[in-house]
Amino acid sequence: MKYVMVHAGGMADRPRPELEGRTALQAASIPHLDRLAQIGELGQLVMPVDGVRHGSGLIGAAILGYDPKKFYQGPGPLEAASLGVSVTEHDVVYRCTMVTLGAEGGKGNEIKKLGPHVILEDATAGLIETEDARELIEAINEQLGSETIQFYPGAGHRHLMVWVNGKPRARCTDPQTILGQSIADALPTGDGADILRKLMDAAHLTLRDHPVNDDRVAEGKKPANCIWLWGEGRAVMWPSLVEKYDIGGAVVATSDVYRGVGLSAGLEAADPERLADGDLRTKAAVALEELAKKDFVYVHAELTDEVIHGTDIKAKVRGIEEFDRDLVGPLVEGLAKQGPYRFLVVCDHAADEQGQAIYAFGEGGRQSSETGGRRFTEADALAVNMPARDATKFVIKFFSKS
Repeated sequence: MKYVMVHAGGMADRPRPELEGRTALQAASIPHLDRLAQIGELGQLVMPVDGVRHGSGLIGAAILGYDPKKFYQGPGPLEAASLGVSVTEHDVVYRCTMVTLGAEGGKGNEIKKLGPHVILEDATAGLIETEDARELIEAINEQLGSETIQFYPGAGHRHLMVWVNGKPRARCTDPQTILGQSIADALPTGDGADILRKLMDAAHLTLRDHPVNDDRVAEGKKPANCIWLWGEGRAVMWPSLVEKYDIGGAVVATSDVYRGVGLSAGLEAADPERLADGDLRTKAAVALEELAKKDFVYVHAELTDEVIHGTDIKAKVRGIEEFDRDLVGPLVEGLAKQGPYRFLVVCDHAADEQGQAIYAFGEGGRQSSETGGRRFTEADALAVNMPARDATKFVIKFFSKS
């Protein structure tokens, strides 16, 4: 038996007036997902998120069977696992995002100190290229790095900072939530916040006049004139999923966070170079190659931030249709050639603070049950009139030998 878990990040949604009161899933043509909903069990998953910090990777941890209250500390440690950054349980890992700041009525190079007069203009520094960003991170590490503070390059605008034996109780804010707003109320607060603020201030002074940013401005690009520290957490060791269920497994993901989720669970990571272009058909092909060698594959795919947080709902519909056509379709077709398989498709809501998702679960090769025209949608999952299942316990059913 082969086992495949497909995690569709951010594709569930609320009804939209632009779609005549339908969700993007309802408006999309998704024959392959609908087929899985018809041959298997359709329903809702709920994550135990009370008292848990929210962030990228939480739902991935939960559906792999890890209680977020015990094991999810934030996306920072998961990205560290993905990038191969060695940390201990006493270290605090932060996302270190390249951003563009501007002064009210002025320019970013007029900022002397971060405060109420400073606006967050872009949370990705204009989708800065990795080559530019790495040079800037290296400059920051040279200026601000020490025995206790280290900066590590990632890709694009996403990087890491590790605070050795750091204070874990500071509260930080996702920069995407304050686009176009003053940063005053979003700067770090709590125990250790003074250190973080000083680092961000110092990083701005290092970056604002850096030659890379001079070139970017000259080329009409947005400067990466500051770092934003957030997504903090300690690196907690996870018990191995591979050992618990006696399986060989792999994670197929372009996201550093979700690759880190898989690695933390004891899975091997598919070659990120092969997945670098984000092509869904390539992702399906790589997943099938891994399944030919292993028992289990966890596949993560998500819509882009621009689509998830943007106002063009039709772009989201198109993205969902591409996911169904280019990933789910080829994956199901290829699985059928490898023999018996069990599937779980989970689709979460990008803006859901309650930790809910819809799922389809079953085994390949079965005939449609008496489900009529049931579809893989939020409304159909609710209509089955079955209590929501605890996501952290569903993995037991998924790997059950019965």
